[in-house]
Amino acid sequence: MRTIPLGQTGLQVPVIAVGCMRINGLSRTEAERFVQTSLDLGAHFFDHADIYGDGACEEIFADAIQMSASVREKVILQSKCGIRKGVAFDFSKEHILSSVDGILKRLRTDYLDVLLLHRPDALVEPEEVAEAFDRLHGSGKVRHFGVSNQNPMQIQLLQKYVKQPIAANQLQLSITNANMISQGLHVNMLDEPAVNRDGSVLDFCRLNDITVQPWSPFQYGFFEGVFLDNDKFPKLNAKIDEIAAKYDTTNTTIAIAWLLRHPANMQPVTGTTNVERLKDCARAADIRLTREEWYEIYLAAGNILP
Repeated sequence: MRTIPLGQTGLQVPVIAVGCMRINGLSRTEAERFVQTSLDLGAHFFDHADIYGDGACEEIFADAIQMSASVREKVILQSKCGIRKGVAFDFSKEHILSSVDGILKRLRTDYLDVLLLHRPDALVEPEEVAEAFDRLHGSGKVRHFGVSNQNPMQIQLLQKYVKQPIAANQLQLSITNANMISQGLHVNMLDEPAVNRDGSVLDFCRLNDITVQPWSPFQYGFFEGVFLDNDKFPKLNAKIDEIAAKYDTTNTTIAIAWLLRHPANMQPVTGTTNVERLKDCARAADIRLTREEWYEIYLAAGNILP
């Protein structure tokens, strides 16, 4: 599979990240097939979080891949922490350190390639985050760090204290949830798409070599459902199907290819545990939509131009 650099880490990673949030819905045999299919596709970057299945997803993954020292060196593991049951969010040093210890135990590994802070903590003390990152990096437990769902000012506040560069920012982005793209097209306009809801986070990440990892690439709204084959989006699906037929591929492939066509070198995070859909996602790495096709899909989703 085609690779891209992950931020300033020096890592070359697959353009598709395999999300493991739903792996706890699989049987052991299905989980093993899912993980092996990912590896066969060259999609050896796996995205986790300590809250997925209350930690069960990480344990199931470690069993499915039959984690060992030799296996560990063939994969890139990313996990997230900071969402705390019964509290909300917690970026305290103690919570970050204890969370990583739990993640490592469940994944049966000595280190994470990447740790992301999951959702912004209103009570964050960046000095504590910096202390936690230094300890984790110094001990070898975490090699690289990033964030999720953070705007530029939040990242800059962290970076004022954190020595390690922020490698990635995981953000919700899809054809139908494309405000971070739309606001850049509607500069100085008075219409709804001009509303800057995230501080121009897409441009900020590009300027600072932070890899954007789109999550829920098939969702519309906030987990309201997928837009593919959905009667609510007839024009969009007609256009995607038309372009899919041209490339002799599926609508799933084209939806991911639309994200990959953006020059920001994004790394979409899949959420499917269906191996055939995973294969469709992986095929997008070999398709480059034309400029005309990209804009046709963008407009068919109901997005407008100024």
